[in-house]
Amino acid sequence: MVSLEELLSRGVEKIYPDREALEKLLQQRKIRLYLGIDPTGNRLHLGHAILLRKLQKFAELGHEAILLIGTGTVLAGDPSQRTGAREKIEEEEIQKNISNWKKQAEKILDFSKVQIKQNGDWLLKLTMRDLISIASHISAVQLFKRDMFQERLERGNTVWANETLYPLLQGYDSVVLDVDLEIGGTDQTFNMLIGRELLRKMRGKEKYVLTVPMILGTDGKQMSKTSGNCVWLDDEPAEMYGKLMSLPDEQIDSYLGLVTDISQVELDRAKELKPLDKKHLLALAVVKMYHGEEQAQRSQKDFESVFSKGETPEDAPVWKVAGKKTDLVNLLVEKGITPSKSEARRLLEQGGVSLDDNKLTKKETVLKKGVLKIGKKTFIKIE
Repeated sequence: MVSLEELLSRGVEKIYPDREALEKLLQQRKIRLYLGIDPTGNRLHLGHAILLRKLQKFAELGHEAILLIGTGTVLAGDPSQRTGAREKIEEEEIQKNISNWKKQAEKILDFSKVQIKQNGDWLLKLTMRDLISIASHISAVQLFKRDMFQERLERGNTVWANETLYPLLQGYDSVVLDVDLEIGGTDQTFNMLIGRELLRKMRGKEKYVLTVPMILGTDGKQMSKTSGNCVWLDDEPAEMYGKLMSLPDEQIDSYLGLVTDISQVELDRAKELKPLDKKHLLALAVVKMYHGEEQAQRSQKDFESVFSKGETPEDAPVWKVAGKKTDLVNLLVEKGITPSKSEARRLLEQGGVSLDDNKLTKKETVLKKGVLKIGKKTFIKIE
């Protein structure tokens, strides 16, 4: 079981207002805490896993842990890390995403110890009087001073009124849940501190905020579902292994510390390893966490065969589409290879798709039996 020291230090960026006070509280009694995530996509990645794993560790120590699904806040659209407004999301998509998330989150969370709640249960019932009351506790100047809003305004872009409401709505979750602690990524610091202020003003209670670092994607840029640079929790073992092996060298140490349970002693030893050996250590540990020891060992063997001998992985997925007229763009999206049609088209245009080493560049084609290679690490058997 994780120690209190490790809980408050490993994978922690900052604790507000200070770590010492939170540590003292945790030594005195069990607390109520929550992690909130908006269902804007249907897949969870390793960045989400850092937060989910932190929530689970609090639960294992006997604290009341809540995973809050933002069925209400998602309608306002979180402006965090956004250069423009989020697209509106329909109820059908929200529910589909939630269903998919639970299956993936079960790889990390023990739902006999972690509660699931949805903030739409209270946010969608707020009256105009309620909204005015909540808003009266936070100044408009405070909201508009938010860095990302100022950056947008400087570029001549728009900041929409619903986006300014978002931190108020997320902050109100803390009031309703009456929590002692909220955890989230560093991108959520502003929203979480608004919640801290609302809870203090509306209930006279102090709330702590614990932020965890955000990891970069496989291309060294901000991890996001639209860039296709994520390591997804539901990736096939071989694909997950290959993605982790493709990480830029400078990201390996942070991944080892943030997304694995490798002990601190082992982490210190790993600092002496060559980058390639570190990547194998990382990939093996992560695939083992989400797919088991056998799949991890097989993925390592396949990876070495593919990249040292040019062979096709034994467990490569099979698509029975040979001889049929196929829209490659739609196929890549439907099979979850790319997050969007635009990304699929870009992959084709850049020569990133080939069949038996023959590059495919046309959207519509008739695939023959063979091995379809997508990017550097995805292999599909066409039958």
